[in-house]
Amino acid sequence: MIESRCGIKCSECEYKESMGCQGCLNIVKPFWGEACPIKDSCESRGYQHCGECDNFPCDTLKAFAYDEKQGDNGLRIQQCEIWRNE
Repeated sequence: MIESRCGIKCSECEYKESMGCQGCLNIVKPFWGEACPIKDSCESRGYQHCGECDNFPCDTLKAFAYDEKQGDNGLRIQQCEIWRNE
């Protein structure tokens, strides 16, 4: 089951309860800012998640996945690959 546009598993995210986040599939804008470039890119192209894109993984997704403070060392990219192959 797809949980996010970028591959984050919302069901395992620490912010789900603490911030009342319903996940990007169910919200207009993220709790952490005005917009998410990953969410906006997927939705504008009609994709469920990044793994459906011909440019996967793009530089924007890589920057998120490997961000020093908020990244997950590429786990979200791996998750999109799993969703892509389901």
